Amino acid sequence: MAKTLFDKVWDSHVVRSLEDGPDVLFIDRHMVHEVTSPVAFRGIKARRSGVIFPDRTFATADHNTPTKNQHLPVEDPLSANQLKALEANAREYGISHWGLGHEKNGIVHVVGPEYGITLPGATIVCGDSHTSTHGAFGAIAFGIGTSEVEMVLATQCIMQPKPKKMRINIKGELTFGVTPKDVALYIISKLTTSGATGHFVEYAGQVFENMTMEGRMTVCNLSIEMGARGGMIAPDEKTFDYIRGREFTPKGADWDKAMLYWETLKTDADAVFDEEYNFEASDIEPMITYGTNPGMGIGISRSIPHAEEVAGGVSTYRKSLGYMDFNEGEAMIGKPVDYVFIGSCTNGRIEDFRAFASIVKGRKKADNVVAWLVPGSHKVERAIKEEGLLDILEEAGFELREPGCSACLAMNDDKVPAGKYAVSTSNRNFEGRQGPGSRTLLASPYSAAAAAVTGRVTDPRELLKEDAVLA
Repeated sequence: MAKTLFDKVWDSHVVRSLEDGPDVLFIDRHMVHEVTSPVAFRGIKARRSGVIFPDRTFATADHNTPTKNQHLPVEDPLSANQLKALEANAREYGISHWGLGHEKNGIVHVVGPEYGITLPGATIVCGDSHTSTHGAFGAIAFGIGTSEVEMVLATQCIMQPKPKKMRINIKGELTFGVTPKDVALYIISKLTTSGATGHFVEYAGQVFENMTMEGRMTVCNLSIEMGARGGMIAPDEKTFDYIRGREFTPKGADWDKAMLYWETLKTDADAVFDEEYNFEASDIEPMITYGTNPGMGIGISRSIPHAEEVAGGVSTYRKSLGYMDFNEGEAMIGKPVDYVFIGSCTNGRIEDFRAFASIVKGRKKADNVVAWLVPGSHKVERAIKEEGLLDILEEAGFELREPGCSACLAMNDDKVPAGKYAVSTSNRNFEGRQGPGSRTLLASPYSAAAAAVTGRVTDPRELLKEDAVLA
């Protein structure tokens, strides 16, 4: 029987199928951080079950970490306790721990690929919804709850019903100034935040084939924002080149053996999906959100839709606009911006900072903007310095912070004040996501940079064109 990429990976990891119930799925890689793991570790201690395969679990601190003065004690008592608990639990059970100050520390979904923990054909889980990021490598990766974290620690397995399958195809080539982040926000705007519920998505077509691995990670990262269980892209030469030689990837004969399997990881020509969508690359422009969920996004040159043009309840739609203090029919271009954030597991990689720096080069940060530039890991931080990007950023008036989740969520010191607008390269724009009463506009690194130097929502293509003319 013809199989999809998802079928091939899932079926090869089924330990047992329960009649009229879920599958027992073996997990190759388990990643933990300080927020969702303490209760899970408490559970295995109470059961005296222990951690069955500590070498398959990797711990890093990211959510509660400050992004300034990380060498000092963490001031917030809850954050400090969670960080200490992660360190103590990792030490007790022999788990790799990359805490504050460790050279490998960073956001869990950034450091996983950086060090070759993420591999094609693997099953990967973490107590974090954006685990879908790792699907960019042809892995099945998804977020799990605290009780499931405990289950994986104790048994290296998880009980899951097999999701349905969806394929999203985008044909053609992206136009000038359009990034993988824009592609993802475009798809979510078309499918809505519930359009892929119950499905695992495979992204296919020329657009995804042309993307870098970091671009693919951005797309897969946002799969969860349209309700999908996860997203994945078939591995190819770009994938193999990216992971080759990294610390936790196979070496020598083991690499050759792995490649024999990895090269089979593609959807069979006659495989059938439960749902399939087709889009044209030429229809996508730089995107920006205007509401309180990632599906409320439009091309940056367009105006906010009227309630009658949008699926869903009119009152809910207008309540969302009321929270944002926006009106139907208004243009997004020119709206004032107070904060700009580049970072998170969505856009905290070196390519994102290269894009940001390419626009701010030769310009100055707007006086009315507070900018948080937060690398996703120390490896990214080092690359920013080594490539000379830090010089460009500092000359333009920006300051580089230390790695962490930062302003993606209001779980650390980086909070956007109530009523203020933030153009953010992160993944969620829910009410209060970046701080109580904060207002978030999701966008790409290009659009974030354009806002940072103009102080308002600006089409990044205008600045990119200016740079092209000057060049």
